[in-house]
Amino acid sequence: MVHSFLLVGQSNMAGRGFLKDVDIIYDEHIKMLRNGRWQTMVEPVNFDRPNAGIGLSASFAAAWRIKNVAEEIGLIPCADGGTSLDDWATDGMLFQHAIAQAKLAQKSSKLEAVLWHQGENDANATSAHLYHEKFSLIVQAFRTELNEPNLPVIIGGLGDFLDKGSYAEHFSAYPVVNDALLNFAKTIPNCYFVTASGLTSNPDYIHIDATSLRKFGVRYFEAFDKRQHILKPLVEEDQTIEKIYQRELTNSEKIGLLNVKFFSGALSENDYNAELVKLM
Repeated sequence: MVHSFLLVGQSNMAGRGFLKDVDIIYDEHIKMLRNGRWQTMVEPVNFDRPNAGIGLSASFAAAWRIKNVAEEIGLIPCADGGTSLDDWATDGMLFQHAIAQAKLAQKSSKLEAVLWHQGENDANATSAHLYHEKFSLIVQAFRTELNEPNLPVIIGGLGDFLDKGSYAEHFSAYPVVNDALLNFAKTIPNCYFVTASGLTSNPDYIHIDATSLRKFGVRYFEAFDKRQHILKPLVEEDQTIEKIYQRELTNSEKIGLLNVKFFSGALSENDYNAELVKLM
């Protein structure tokens, strides 16, 4: 049985971390839904834009696997960069697409939770004070449409860096959105808040960088696993990430990763064949 998680929100859920900045996470028991099939996860998981990159879902899944060594986890990528809560309205295409993908996944998996990160687009004086009301409708609709009235929803906070950089004026109300996200999680059953405190950004001061997204994913897992809010950085999040990276790959995983590198042009044919001989 695959244990699946629906990824929804905007670009910091989709992931904009630079691929070159972190080690690869590759595990044949971590799947992603592509073309209606569970395929071995490779990053970018949520390819919504040409600049898609590292997201939080890979380290979330890898942390889940540390505790569930004999189980498979599946990621359902449906986040879309630059989107507002209005874009996620329950009669809109983004919401309906996410529902369709989640229902497809439910045919071959157990849907465990929704992972949500969104709010930058609504972090302005006009929209921020409406966040709680609009988000309530979306969460309730996810639970109703998916026939999961107690479906956990893990909700990430916005980064503390949004008041810096060239685009700071567009995010002037981000503390209001963060308060709304936290208050929502505290008042709606089976919703859990995850702080972005201490996380760092790409040079644009909008998108969480790859190293911090690895930490964020571990925090999301801790919230899901413990069914509690994560209000400060975890003491051992760096150690957990190191444990993820140090996991010994199986032989079939080594071959799979070798194929990924070769067919993406990262290896010459001679190097590929030499490495494949060693593994065979």
